[in-house]
Amino acid sequence: MGSTETGRLLAGQCYCGAVRYQVHDAFVYAANCHCSQCRRTTGSAFKPFAGIEREKLAVVQGANGLLIVGEPDGHDAHCAACGSLLYSVVRDGAFVHVAMGTLVDAPSIRPNKHIFVGSKAPWFEITDDLPQYLEFPNG
Repeated sequence: MGSTETGRLLAGQCYCGAVRYQVHDAFVYAANCHCSQCRRTTGSAFKPFAGIEREKLAVVQGANGLLIVGEPDGHDAHCAACGSLLYSVVRDGAFVHVAMGTLVDAPSIRPNKHIFVGSKAPWFEITDDLPQYLEFPNG
């Protein structure tokens, strides 16, 4: 894909391929979130996500097939056909948290912390050496 002054473009899509997006490889942060909401929306022990300014993500196919759960400035965007969680709009609508499992192309960033481990699944054990935060770290 192309590149710009804000990083090369990465492709992402849902499980069934009905919704596709492009996002700049210029993520500001990345983490593994263990909060109950992320666990429920992914059906997993945690959600690996990468955060970026909202305007750096564009839905390029299937925008009318998005299922939006939440408010305009804070919601989850799923494919209405297959249910895949693609991204979450956060921080008063200024950022998106891209569900890293939906990226087709590998980003340059990797999760560097575990957040909301105070509410992690009791059956899951974190076995890496990344820093762990009970909630969202300050700063």
